Amino acid sequence: MRKIIIAGNWKMNKAFSEAEDFMVELTDFLNVKKLGKVEVVVCSPSPYLEMASDFASENRVFIGAQNVNENDFGAYTGEISASMLASMEIDYCIIGHSERRKYYHETDDLINSKLKKLQEFEVVPILCIGETLEEREKGITEQVILSQLTKTLTNIKINNDLVIAYEPVWAIGTGRTATPQQAQEIHFLIRKWISEKFSSEISNSISILYGGSMKPENIRELLHQPDIDGGLIGGASLDIEKFKAMINTAVEL
Repeated sequence: MRKIIIAGNWKMNKAFSEAEDFMVELTDFLNVKKLGKVEVVVCSPSPYLEMASDFASENRVFIGAQNVNENDFGAYTGEISASMLASMEIDYCIIGHSERRKYYHETDDLINSKLKKLQEFEVVPILCIGETLEEREKGITEQVILSQLTKTLTNIKINNDLVIAYEPVWAIGTGRTATPQQAQEIHFLIRKWISEKFSSEISNSISILYGGSMKPENIRELLHQPDIDGGLIGGASLDIEKFKAMINTAVEL
């Protein structure tokens, strides 16, 4: 049975006190809730990882980082390594996010290096892939997705230690909306590719999240799709009431 993962990506938001208050309310909520196959993840800014990890050690929440460097250590000012994440018992790490690709010019080859390093230190990568508006309008969505999968997963072994997040870049903060059917189509494509390149067992066990502006208003219909196993949630994850509402919906399904 695949896990349903509700993962909040705070990006560069929240003061420390706000982050701490959020974690207090979230863990109080989770500790009295039956989650079943639902797993809740908070991907906080790196300065807050230790605080968030302290909450996770005694509560039913998992913690993720938002980025990692591809090197073990060295003179890389401002960076954080996979070994550092592992030493704090961080569970997950986002890589390949569309914002990292756009603003920091991260390539699929670089993302592949980061993925290998995370696996080496047993931190589960949340691998983001997705097409831009220009690519969708050109009708090359499938080619873009398959190219990203091929390059980022070159020489990678998967053993229930990878999560994939499909984020249609054109549907994030643009006012455009990907329908649940459009999202399902790409999730199916991803799962089919994993089955062909790895195995049907791995394909059927891997969680594929939707990262295109999931919120309380659309989460139910999205999670009803057979190949959507949760969400990598941006803006809506900053509001504790919205985040709890989405967790509740996932648990009910």
